[in-house]
Amino acid sequence: MSDVPFPAGTFSDAYDPDDEFSLLADEAAIFGIAVDFQPVERVSFEASGGQQLSALRWGTATPEIVLLHGGGLNAHTWDMTIAVLDRPALAIDLPGHGHSAWRSDGDYRPRTNAGPVAEAIAALAPDAAAVVGQSLGGLTTIAVAEVRPDLVRRLGLVDISPGLRIEDAAQVRDFLDGATSFASPNEIVERARAFGIGFSDQSLAIGVLHNTRRGDDGRWVFRHHLTTLPEGAPADFDFPSYWAPLEAAASRGVPVLLVHGSRGFLSPPVVAEFPERIPGATVVAIDGPHNLQEDAPAPLAAALADFLG
Repeated sequence: MSDVPFPAGTFSDAYDPDDEFSLLADEAAIFGIAVDFQPVERVSFEASGGQQLSALRWGTATPEIVLLHGGGLNAHTWDMTIAVLDRPALAIDLPGHGHSAWRSDGDYRPRTNAGPVAEAIAALAPDAAAVVGQSLGGLTTIAVAEVRPDLVRRLGLVDISPGLRIEDAAQVRDFLDGATSFASPNEIVERARAFGIGFSDQSLAIGVLHNTRRGDDGRWVFRHHLTTLPEGAPADFDFPSYWAPLEAAASRGVPVLLVHGSRGFLSPPVVAEFPERIPGATVVAIDGPHNLQEDAPAPLAAALADFLG
């Protein structure tokens, strides 16, 4: 058992610091999920530009779905959703996140992400029936469809739309604008809860384990690059510019799904705009916040299962 401090009663002694999957059963218990987990392994991929990407491959068959996480998160954010979905899946750590390498220029805009992510999908999940992304991962999904339309046969978005206003994402922005190192994982859990993030202290503690590492000075830092970006790193996502490639995908007959949280980042006018811009899109509302994959994994998995058919 690690000497990492956790909230009292957070979970059992199952945590093994050398096994990133050792807490799957504990996390499932938090949500009341009773499943037999698919085999899961971490895989690596090097894109043509030298970008090193890491991913989690679930199941033994070719992945049926590719999942891309939001900014400041990592592939483990999908663990419980994939557990309930019970389909072969590939969850990718976006550049600068999780176990994927950081970019020296700090450019993690969706269209910059799209090149190496598309290469990883082509190599690791070439026959996937759907690519689904949450938040930053959703815009990256649209960008992948723009550069490699052959890889995105169905396009799913979780609590993100090109109609999003940047001020509606203030919760994540403000959370990431805080301290860059912490005395313990508990300090991060407390900060996240203060910003209204997370299903529970217990689930957050597990998420923090996956999203941090211990520095040489003994303090805890995030695995993602977003809190320590180099000066001048581009940060303008230009949300409306993603309408055109999304509309183009839909016009080619690509089924489009939008799942949004009742307490997420998409206001009612933004949600209403979506089917007007993307006729035929499926729009599903789920009771939950922005990170539906972490807070409402079972309802989200049900929506994805319907989308996959």
